[in-house]
Amino acid sequence: MASVASLFILTGASRGMGRAMASQLLARGGVQLLCISRRTDAALEAEAARAGSQVVQWPLDLADPVPAAERLGQWLQGLDGSGFAAATLINNAGTVGDPAPLAQASLPALSQALRVGLEAPLLLTAAFLGATAGWAGRRQVLNISSGLGRNAMGSQAPYCAAKAGMDHFSRAVALEAGGARIVSLAPGVIDTDMQVQLRGTDAALFPDRGRFEKLKSEGLLDSPEAAARKVLAWLDRADFGEQPVADVRQG
Repeated sequence: MASVASLFILTGASRGMGRAMASQLLARGGVQLLCISRRTDAALEAEAARAGSQVVQWPLDLADPVPAAERLGQWLQGLDGSGFAAATLINNAGTVGDPAPLAQASLPALSQALRVGLEAPLLLTAAFLGATAGWAGRRQVLNISSGLGRNAMGSQAPYCAAKAGMDHFSRAVALEAGGARIVSLAPGVIDTDMQVQLRGTDAALFPDRGRFEKLKSEGLLDSPEAAARKVLAWLDRADFGEQPVADVRQG
């Protein structure tokens, strides 16, 4: 078994920027990566082996976050924390659901969006911080936020609410984390399935659709790989955590 120096827990690792981050983390070598996604990816096993890293994958639906957080806490308690120079939780999973005015939205879909986008990150963060409290290495939480958590958009109420909540719970945890560092980071606009979904939504339900079509047509979207590099570079900064709410576009 390869020796590891750094532990990462990453949600939403099966596609988009999350999948790119998983690959880039494993490529560093000496990494143990736990991926929590709705599906597993056999290719990650091969990538880990080539780089001298380790990967564990849990196929979980974060719309049911309590069992996921409990499992994470128990798993971390079973590890020898002294073997890691650093441990990092990256809350990346999220969903825009089906964009629509709130009065026309599906109640189950609203609930799912908030569970995945806000409740799951908060519970996973609690489990991570609690289980690693006695670890001597650097402990970090990186929450993947969005500009929509700071600037409202019609027909996006659950996504805006989840990301605004993520920003503010990060501010609160930064005041109490007992040595851990936390940042809620907006990663910029990325060419992912989420963008495809927004561009394909009925304009009558989503008046801002044209804005997203323009981002695509004018080449203003980062690739998932480029966005992942920017996010992971932020995670590596010596001043990570000094500002608990940040944006990669504002350096």
